[in-house]
Amino acid sequence: MKTIRLFTFVMLALCSAAGLHAQKYMTKNGMIRFYSEAPAENIEAVNKQVNSALDISTGDFVFRVLMKAFEFEKALMQEHFNENYVESHKFPNASFAGKLTNLQSIDFTKEGTHEALIEGDLTIKGITKKISEKGTFEVKEGAIRGKSVFMVALSDFEIKIPRAVVSNIAEKIEVTVDISLQPLNK
Repeated sequence: MKTIRLFTFVMLALCSAAGLHAQKYMTKNGMIRFYSEAPAENIEAVNKQVNSALDISTGDFVFRVLMKAFEFEKALMQEHFNENYVESHKFPNASFAGKLTNLQSIDFTKEGTHEALIEGDLTIKGITKKISEKGTFEVKEGAIRGKSVFMVALSDFEIKIPRAVVSNIAEKIEVTVDISLQPLNK
């Protein structure tokens, strides 16, 4: 609940300050993909309803994900994911609220790809963990595209896998974030 309130506050702060629009970037249709490679089968899900905001003047970076919006190849996998693993009925969203820790080395006024170091709080199933990950921000034609690939341990967020399917799901899941942020004033 604390993270949701923090997320809401940061989103509102990023959306305010009418004279500073060019420093705030947003999207409502970013993409997050997760991939589990296990001996029995590989599992992949994609979510294209990711809300995200970046303030390039402060380095504040947030996103929120509706868990039920993850789409799987098989309907049964999607059902198990929502009902048994992430309990979407109790925890409808996952979120991240953090900062670019190397903001001073990124020139968002110049086109090109910039390495980014991001630290903050990742919340899944109501459990918040500090994370520190690398990614890139590509500035092109007035937009900013953010990308990152990192691993998330299911046990960190108390996602329990039944013994009957333990060989079907990896203990660590690869997460890919790919967002195209537009200036707030567009």
